[in-house]
Amino acid sequence: MSGLRVDLLVVGGGINGAGIARDAAGRGLSVLLVEKDDLARHTSSASTKLIHGGLRYLEQLEFRLVRESLAERERLFLAAPHIVRPLRFVMPLPVAGRAAWTLRAGLFIYDHLARRTVLPPSRSVRIGARSMRPGLERALSYWDCRVQDSRLVVLNALDARERGATVLTRTEMLGAHREHEEWVARLRGPEGERSIRARALVNATGPWAGELFGRIAGLKPRHTLRLVKGSHIVLPRLYSGDHAFVLQNPDGRIVFTIPFEERFTLVGTTDVEWTAPPGVPTVSDGEVGYLLDTLGRYFETSVSAADIVWSYSGIRALCDDDASAPSKITRDYALELDSSGAPLLSIFGGKITTYRRLSELALNRLAPFFLEAGRAWTESAVLPGGDIPDLDLGRYAADLERRYAALPPSLLQRLARTYGTRADRLLEGVWTSVDLGENFGGDLYSREVDYLVSKEWARTAEDVLFRRTKLGLHLPQEAADRLAQYMSGGS
Repeated sequence: MSGLRVDLLVVGGGINGAGIARDAAGRGLSVLLVEKDDLARHTSSASTKLIHGGLRYLEQLEFRLVRESLAERERLFLAAPHIVRPLRFVMPLPVAGRAAWTLRAGLFIYDHLARRTVLPPSRSVRIGARSMRPGLERALSYWDCRVQDSRLVVLNALDARERGATVLTRTEMLGAHREHEEWVARLRGPEGERSIRARALVNATGPWAGELFGRIAGLKPRHTLRLVKGSHIVLPRLYSGDHAFVLQNPDGRIVFTIPFEERFTLVGTTDVEWTAPPGVPTVSDGEVGYLLDTLGRYFETSVSAADIVWSYSGIRALCDDDASAPSKITRDYALELDSSGAPLLSIFGGKITTYRRLSELALNRLAPFFLEAGRAWTESAVLPGGDIPDLDLGRYAADLERRYAALPPSLLQRLARTYGTRADRLLEGVWTSVDLGENFGGDLYSREVDYLVSKEWARTAEDVLFRRTKLGLHLPQEAADRLAQYMSGGS
């Protein structure tokens, strides 16, 4: 690939990089996306798994961000109804916390700040959940969406590739400099080092956005990042019902409890200032204590650190707006364009909900340098697998069960939720379970693993078990070890 010339080199395989690559490829530009690890390896797989307007951002008067987020919430559900699904949130009204009238006023604005066609409005409810502590019967209810975050990244990369982009994982940009109105970048990947030329460069590396400037000759960023660690824990199911709770804390922060992978409850998140270099963080004892203390204020069920079945942390890259507390830092984004030569566009901040609009604005900023490019197109476009008739995932899953009657219904339900209509491609030529190959457990067969390797850039057992799926929560360690052996070429 040495000597390759592309219109756009995108560095960073998180949600913003994948979204920008997709948008650019759909406008007819030649695109190369490089990611030094796996797609969604870092921040984009460590979210609270929500597509939401950000109710608490109203307190910070971020009306534009909330309006944009609410509009994108509906668009993303229509684009990917297999991985983006409506979720009801219930907010108990404790003695301590925000006043009920303040919350009702906020929800009224939330309901009307952007056009709402899919989700129901907010309302007052009575909880009636026996798992909650006495005195928490009154609550407010509203709707947002949940998302399989890492799959959202993969689907954007997949759509980008199908529109002509090249996507290289495990490939790092070592350095770049301007030469004759182009960028010359050095890359290092599985096949060694190479150089490529690009008319424009996009820095979509999230927490590494500032660091990447150190690899670009002669440039420094104008924006400053603040890094904040957010951690989550996963527990056995805390309560019945397919709704989430929004728990207010004395410090003004909120914690979500979200039904997760059928048998579990996801609890998060924290906001802790991060001053070390970006990397792969872990949940601290203090964060675990904070989340467990929150649960103890609301739930009768006693839980401890010993009950945690999985935990994860991510580093959020936020634009520094001089806020005193990490939870008060804006979740808005900034696009920084350096056009003193071949253009460099850097992405600072942002949230998963607004990635599509961010990507669209990024390409609009670059449009003067690519007069041949097409117009914005992603607003009403579906993502791979999202073309589900009438947005009725249940009906599509039932149709899979009818057409593949010899296969386990639990498998077909999961494939529908994971791949949408692409499940038909995965199952092409399959008639019985024997055709699916080796069963690693948890309805994971070698047929699906091979599909993820050939179509979705999976290279390790972790890629399969915790980013392309969440089957790592369901498989015993010996099954994960066997999968790792299979993927490494062992018999």
